[in-house]
Amino acid sequence: MLVCEHASHRLPQNMGTLGLGPEALESHIAWDPGALAVSQLMAEQLDAALFYQRFSRLVYDCNRPPEAEAAMPAVSEIFDIPGNAGLSAADRLARTKAIYDPFRKGLAALIAARTAAGRPTVLVTMHSFTPVYHGKPRSVEVGILHDTDTRLADAMLAAAAGGGFDTRRNEPYGPIDGVTHTLIEHGLKNSLLNVMIEIRNDLVSDETGQRVMAGYLAGLLGEGLASMPQ
Repeated sequence: MLVCEHASHRLPQNMGTLGLGPEALESHIAWDPGALAVSQLMAEQLDAALFYQRFSRLVYDCNRPPEAEAAMPAVSEIFDIPGNAGLSAADRLARTKAIYDPFRKGLAALIAARTAAGRPTVLVTMHSFTPVYHGKPRSVEVGILHDTDTRLADAMLAAAAGGGFDTRRNEPYGPIDGVTHTLIEHGLKNSLLNVMIEIRNDLVSDETGQRVMAGYLAGLLGEGLASMPQ
């Protein structure tokens, strides 16, 4: 099952623009460019389910729990987000109920239904990252991230050795950055094989790049899973 928490930069109508201009609303702070397109291609290749969020991470980042400041950030990289500044407890609760709760419950229900039907689930969350962050370039091209369960990540990294992309463990983020919430909530707690994939977004800015990356990642998943003990 592929999950894309940051698939869209769409804002709910009642949120307006959160005080941001087009540059910010179309940038990586609002969504993960290319992540949904790659996920859709991988879902076709792997015959996988795909579950994704339709609204921007700026309204609520569904890879964060409600108590996390980053769930509704007032600042993201170089951008202040006026519409998220000084949110009251009631404001935060309203967004949690409107955006996060349906996402969390929907994903949990889908996993539960698959389990009840006797269908083993492998949870793969899909993300992209900016090639330059706070003015510093990032050379890593693909990140294979994990929390305490390293099994699938280990197998995929072994498959990636000597491959076509600079693929690294827990880069450019890792568990210490709070990015493994979905893996914990829906993977670890259900004893599912799980992994998080981060793609440098300049590599998936067009259809050709998206198809190349989808093929590469589908291959890593396939090889990784095939190499694991049954």
